[in-house]
Amino acid sequence: MRLKVLGSSGAEFPGHFPPAFLIDGKLLLDGGTIGSCLPEAEQFAIKHIIITHSHLDHIRAIPFLADNIMIKKKRHSITLFGMQETLAALKEHVLNDRLWPDFTRISAAMEPVLKLRSVIPGRSFRIGGYTVKASRVNHTVPAVGYTVKDRAGAVLLYSGDTGPTDAIWSAAKKVDAVIVEVSFPNRMEALALKTGHLTARLLAAELAKMKNPPGRVFITHPKPQYIGLIREEIKKIRVRRIEMLRDGKTYEI
Repeated sequence: MRLKVLGSSGAEFPGHFPPAFLIDGKLLLDGGTIGSCLPEAEQFAIKHIIITHSHLDHIRAIPFLADNIMIKKKRHSITLFGMQETLAALKEHVLNDRLWPDFTRISAAMEPVLKLRSVIPGRSFRIGGYTVKASRVNHTVPAVGYTVKDRAGAVLLYSGDTGPTDAIWSAAKKVDAVIVEVSFPNRMEALALKTGHLTARLLAAELAKMKNPPGRVFITHPKPQYIGLIREEIKKIRVRRIEMLRDGKTYEI
């Protein structure tokens, strides 16, 4: 499994891009960043996007990707997967022909540019050669994280945005890599809990809930204003093979 980090930041600053993780060039986890860092041909290679929740920093690039496909008149459709509540929010507040055209009705070929497919937490589903399972996490809007398993058996767990939670960790039997958020430094724990996020100290307690430790732990979603402090606090929790993700870098899982 090849993982390319398009964005992994908890806020937008120069050189810091919102979350999006491209698996094997065709399956995207969240869509906060796409067209600003992917060449046209690589944008059009994306076939499926899995959305964790409806917050703008996780979906904002999807409407622009749809527009790029339509402008180029590509015979291409992208399927968006997410909870029913997430897809409904996207339709009502973004793809509503007021804020942005409704690309679930506009076609570049025989099918709409964007197709919506709801997922049910706790139930596995197939996307191409991947087995995917959504698990609820604790955030300020309905949200899930995902485990993604490829044909070779590699398993990636992505928490999305979450505070302390349980279901996703119990769903992870054996995981090769975890992408998990740490948004705030430890001294801002009260704000992290209020907004459904983690600190390094909270993360240590979350990882302890896993029956089997993951092969690697990748940190996403740090607030750029505190990234240096978060990096130092991550080092102190003494988790094996833990590192902060870097935008633009590709990792082998």
